[in-house]
Amino acid sequence: MSMAADDSIPPKEMEGRLRPLPQLIFSSRWLQLPLYLGLIVAQGVYVILFLKELWHLVVGAMHFTEQEIMLVVLGLIDVVMISNLLIMVIVGGYETFVSRLELEKHPDQPEWLSHVNASVLKIKLAMAIIGISSIHLLRTFIYAGQLGQESSPYTQTGVMWQAIIHGLFVFSAIGIAYVERIGQAAYGKPHH
Repeated sequence: MSMAADDSIPPKEMEGRLRPLPQLIFSSRWLQLPLYLGLIVAQGVYVILFLKELWHLVVGAMHFTEQEIMLVVLGLIDVVMISNLLIMVIVGGYETFVSRLELEKHPDQPEWLSHVNASVLKIKLAMAIIGISSIHLLRTFIYAGQLGQESSPYTQTGVMWQAIIHGLFVFSAIGIAYVERIGQAAYGKPHH
């Protein structure tokens, strides 16, 4: 039995099966699996880095200055934010581009995962990158009083470029969110 192009319901024996080329193209999404597994390994490396920095903070707490403690704590926050970014990419990317995780009834399902799609993921990633950039910029601003001195790890030009790059991240995130909003309005989708 053949199927005409205008048939809307396929015969029972054809349900769930694709022709070979579409099947190959659709199955190619699984090539991303090693990438997500690699990001899980990177997440493990960040856990080790966090524990190392935490140990450094605990051991040095009695002789560190307030500025040194603040810098180590900002480093810990930075590691956590990058780790959060990794989780968003791993879980959200896998769910969006590879296969469903089927976590609907799991008590630990992240709230954001229930409405994740490529657009939401882009905006969340942009916001995470802005947060990470903010931590780096704050760490740089702690040294602002030492600019121009030989002992300063930053130069005025370096601080200026960090601020400009951070501003571009913010501007890009606003642009992404605006374009997504226009797209939702054009297609009549509700806003989240």
